[in-house]
Amino acid sequence: MPTLTTKFKPALIAAIAATTGIAAIAAAPATAHHHHAASAQQTPNIVETAQSTGVHGTLVAAVTAADLAGTLSADGALTVFAPTDTAFAKLPDGTVANLVKPENKQALTDILTYHVVGGNITSEMILGYIKNGGGVARIETLAGGVLEARLSGSTIIVTDGAGRATAVTTADVQTSNGIIHVTDGVFLPG
Repeated sequence: MPTLTTKFKPALIAAIAATTGIAAIAAAPATAHHHHAASAQQTPNIVETAQSTGVHGTLVAAVTAADLAGTLSADGALTVFAPTDTAFAKLPDGTVANLVKPENKQALTDILTYHVVGGNITSEMILGYIKNGGGVARIETLAGGVLEARLSGSTIIVTDGAGRATAVTTADVQTSNGIIHVTDGVFLPG
């Protein structure tokens, strides 16, 4: 079964490593056209987009508590599987309140970076990886964990390390520094 491993900008790797303590994975030179860079500045970044949806308040609060807002706002290419407020509400009572406490910052960071993949990974690409993987795509996250994506009808279902299946409810939300796929569940490493 193939594993999706992505490459991204050295500066972004350094920012992620410095912010989260995660070791750098792989780097590839960035290629961008000047005209594309100008249009990207007008598009909101991942954090700004999440702030504007009205359904990602818990995610934005968690990203802020983990000091990841700068990393997820920086130039680069990231794909974020973004749980909604309803998805966070499905967790056992007190889970989110406990995770955002300063003493649990590393655990929160680990969970949040388990939702992030280096590179712009569209739903079309995920579908291709599923097809090429015999029905399963293995996706490496910035936390070092692996998610498994499958197709159920026309919906991409992502299974986390804890065996929990989560649907991608909205795919391919374009931002200036990546792509957001909205999910109806929170991924847990296991």
